[in-house]
Amino acid sequence: MRQHTALALLVAAAFAPHFAAAQSYPVGFGPNPQLPEPQRSLVPTVNIAPAEPWAAQQKPVPAAGFGVTAYASGLDHPRWVYTLPNGDVLVAETNAPPKPDDSKGVKGMVMKQVQKKAGAVSESANRITLLRGLDANGVAQSRNVFIKGLNSPFGMVLVGKDLYVADTDAVLRFPYQDGATSIATAGVKVMDLPAGTRNHHWTKNIIASPDGKFLYVTVGSNSNVAENGMEEETGRAAIWQLEIATSKSKLYATGLRNANGMGWEPQTKTLWTTVNERDELGNDLVPDYMTSVKEGAFYGWPYSYYGQHVDKRVSPPNPALVAKAIAPDYALGAHTASLGLTFYEGALFPQSYQGGVFIGQHGSWNRKPHSGYKVVFIPFANGKPAGPPQDFLAGFLDSDGKARGRPVGVAVDKQGALLVADDVGNIIWRVAPTSAKTASR
Repeated sequence: MRQHTALALLVAAAFAPHFAAAQSYPVGFGPNPQLPEPQRSLVPTVNIAPAEPWAAQQKPVPAAGFGVTAYASGLDHPRWVYTLPNGDVLVAETNAPPKPDDSKGVKGMVMKQVQKKAGAVSESANRITLLRGLDANGVAQSRNVFIKGLNSPFGMVLVGKDLYVADTDAVLRFPYQDGATSIATAGVKVMDLPAGTRNHHWTKNIIASPDGKFLYVTVGSNSNVAENGMEEETGRAAIWQLEIATSKSKLYATGLRNANGMGWEPQTKTLWTTVNERDELGNDLVPDYMTSVKEGAFYGWPYSYYGQHVDKRVSPPNPALVAKAIAPDYALGAHTASLGLTFYEGALFPQSYQGGVFIGQHGSWNRKPHSGYKVVFIPFANGKPAGPPQDFLAGFLDSDGKARGRPVGVAVDKQGALLVADDVGNIIWRVAPTSAKTASR
């Protein structure tokens, strides 16, 4: 008996750190989030953080040991950032295209007012801007319009001498020359993307495989939970794979309501993505998430969430698909609008950040209290998330509930600092250790 007791104590002691870590996760976060029962109401929660951009000298609050500077300001709704190998930074200045069928009815009118109050309704600049250099104050030394005349551009990736841009309705290829400050050549369409007059989730991201043979493209759903019929969801709520050499494309993973950020986990070279989940099931349902992406996998939307949790609003149901649904790897909090994702492989930050992931959380509009409005960091170990989220860049939401800014895309610059696109503040923030010396490049 004493031997059994001693063994039990040893086992408990061995697992105590694991249990303690599990208990320290915030509600709606982590590998095993506790999911409440759905709460439906005739009138969904609307809790808008009205946009009131930063005043002079104001800026978000970084983690201890870090400082933040406005790398570029006065931009026009910057949503996404991409660092080129030579250190130049591309910024997609963009917004939603016209989509008249997404604004019909009472719900459409309400959503339009929500977006307007949140600072999300403006004509799209439809351009990519190039930022170059870094002065002693952490500010870009030059700015040029790199590509103009696009159609709500979002994702960007360079493969060899070809720059690929994901417009809302197509993937385009442009010739790239190192050091150029603009591209005047028209883009060549390499793939059509679902769009149309509803185009509910209009942002399309793009990433290349590590060997440069394939492109992966995110396409969000055309609704909240297929309320307009599954025929309008053809090719959506998915990640597509495009073989560059043959231009052949196929659905790579499905059931992902609105995937945005993508990145390759440094150790395993596995594709990961952030996904915005469905609304109108309560303050704490359904958590947004990040997950590794398995070829051919189905992740539930619209029929279920987090594996086999059936969404009873969807008609007709599809129990065969629900049985195949894969639960995601890590919850990121309900309604946080987790969009940006980048793994840290730079040399500027402390070792504790190496291999972990930064997530840009754009912020909620339908939850009380608000959630998101920050950049969080999640450590990784052995190719998997290894702890609770840590606030890395906060202060976008002030004490009066107003949004000074809203973080979207995140990227690591050539020096190893984190860049954050703020589409309400119209700023690209740069976060670096306060001990790091800023040098021109």
